[in-house]
This record gives sequence, C-alpha cells and structure tokens, in this order.
Amino acid sequence: MKDTEKPKPKIAFFDFAGCEGCQLALLNCEDVVLDLLELVDIVEFREALSEKAHRYDISFIEGSINREEDAQRLRDIRARSKYVVALGACACMGNVQARSNFVAPAENFAVVYGEEARNRVQTDREYWPLWAHTRVRSVDEVVPVDYQLRGCPMIPEEFLSLVKSLLAGSIPFFPPKPVCVECKMNCNECVFDQGRTCMGQVTYAGCNAVCINNGYVCDGCRGLLPGANLDAHRQLLRESGLTDAQIESRYRLFCSQAETKHTGQ
Repeated sequence: MKDTEKPKPKIAFFDFAGCEGCQLALLNCEDVVLDLLELVDIVEFREALSEKAHRYDISFIEGSINREEDAQRLRDIRARSKYVVALGACACMGNVQARSNFVAPAENFAVVYGEEARNRVQTDREYWPLWAHTRVRSVDEVVPVDYQLRGCPMIPEEFLSLVKSLLAGSIPFFPPKPVCVECKMNCNECVFDQGRTCMGQVTYAGCNAVCINNGYVCDGCRGLLPGANLDAHRQLLRESGLTDAQIESRYRLFCSQAETKHTGQ
C-alpha cells in the first residue's frame, strides 16, 4: 500500500438464527462481490473466509435473535461497529421462526423431537442445551439498527447501493410502496383476479415482484408497509374465501413480528 492510500473501510457479516441465504445470495452474484471488493475490505464472513477483526465500519447481521447469549453477542458487535445493518427478513422481523413465539418452547420441542424427548427435557435441562431459547426477536429489538435490508433473501443490488450510500455518509431512501406497484410495472395479472390471494397490497416493494413474475403469489417476506390498511386487506382475504385462521396463518408466515410493530401492540 502506498503511504498516500487510505485503508479501505472494514465490513463484516455475522449470522444468527437463519438459513444464511442472504449471505449466499451475495456470494452467488460475482459482479456485485467484485464491485464491493473495490470499495471495502471484508474482514469477517464465515461463509467465505476465516479471518477475524476487532472493529468494523459496517456490520451486516443475518438471522433472528433467539437466545440471550445471542443477544449478548449482538450487543458486543454493535459496540464495535460504526453502522449495523439488519440483513434480510430474519434480522428485520424475525421471519418464519418468529411463529414459534405463539407456542411454548416445550411444545415446539415435542413437535420436532416427540413427547419422550419433551419429558426428558422437563426432568433434565442439560439434555437440551437450547432450553435457553427465549422469544424470537428481530435485531432492532436488541440493539439500535442503522438500516434494514429487507427480503428473503435480500436483493444484492440493494445491498451494493446501501454500502455505497453508507460509505458516502448517507442513508439511502427507497420510497415505501406496495408490491402491487411492481406487479403493474411488470404487467402481471392480479392474482386475486385468478382466484388466489396475496400479501402484495400490504408488503414493501423492492423485489421487482419476483414471486408473482414467476407464477406464485406474494407471501410478504419484505415486511408490512407502513400505513397499510391491514383491516381492509384482511376483509379482502375473507371475501376471497379465507377463514380468520387462514388469514392469521398468512400474516404469521413472515410478518408476525412486523405486524406487532406495525400496530404498536
């Protein structure tokens, strides 16, 4: 390095409870990674390298926070980071695993491992090291977050745009709009007109309506849009033939934590 060259900003990736699909989505986009490496030094990234560092300019957090030991680790990362970004649906709103907040941990354990295992847990806590599991939390329920990069997985192009903005000292602004806007831009027929149901009316856009483009529906993985009329959307789902239990299941698939924040409950 020449004496006049400044060291590149240091960025790091950390994973908690999740599939690590957001990190894989980034690694699968070689062009984005190459652009990124021109701007920064990646100092921690378990999916790609073994190096460690003590301080970070930007820390990307993937996964939800399910245990107190994870919350303590996250607080330590926050204390050593200039910026913290929640990366993907798990970090932003708990994602699918937040559905477990509506069921007692022992009941979840019994469903997965059987009644005999649950009985053993109740008499021998050391049998289940994860007994310390608490309520599933999004990252911003534990530490301050500078930005949320939504999606399941996140969109690599949004990721690169965010990094460039943070390095320039600003926070990117994406106007909040529903997925329906992107469906219109892609000339998609509304799934409700096809006799199906969708979460697109109340969900953050930014994915280019990728699921609808490929013949599926929106399940709401990018979270609930601020100001969305959830009561009207629920009524539309009822009029489309869904029961209240089915509607609750649709909302809880990705948005159980997001709905709590949305409504202030």
